[in-house]
Amino acid sequence: MPDLLISKPVASEHAPYYSRYIDMVPDGDILGTLAAQIGVTLTELRKISEQDSLHRYAQGKWSVREIVGHMIDTERIFAYRALRFARNDQTKLPGFEQDDYIDAANFNERPWSDLIDEFYAVRRSNIAMFRGLAEEAWTRTGIANDTPMSVRAAAYIIAGHERHHLGIIREKYAVDKKSEGRPN
Repeated sequence: MPDLLISKPVASEHAPYYSRYIDMVPDGDILGTLAAQIGVTLTELRKISEQDSLHRYAQGKWSVREIVGHMIDTERIFAYRALRFARNDQTKLPGFEQDDYIDAANFNERPWSDLIDEFYAVRRSNIAMFRGLAEEAWTRTGIANDTPMSVRAAAYIIAGHERHHLGIIREKYAVDKKSEGRPN
């Protein structure tokens, strides 16, 4: 399927909370945006050392590894929702508690390079899935966490969620800030 210009979802296609992510993404070429993010994100993540990937900027905050693991988990969940809705599956899907996922995942026990590789693999797989959708599939909807969601909303949320968390990594976890002597 050739790349399509998929416009941003309207408010009725997602929970209001997700507007914060969708608004971070340019309108139109969501497949191009998802693809372009790979290089940008990998470049940023590869600047972070194994040691620095365990850094938390404050007590009780996630480490960089946990943030990236959260990005991976969330992308998988939203892509799964998109797939189900694209295939006209009207089964109501549950929400998920992100902190429970972090607690169960043990991201800090995994090599940093493995998480970077997993992010790459998940994103490439999801781009392939989205590219294979027929144009009419993008506006199909289903129910996730008791709220309507369209396929295109899921794709825009994935892109915006990544931008959001990459911004947090840049702002709060930047490698150059570590040289100030903050403990990990």
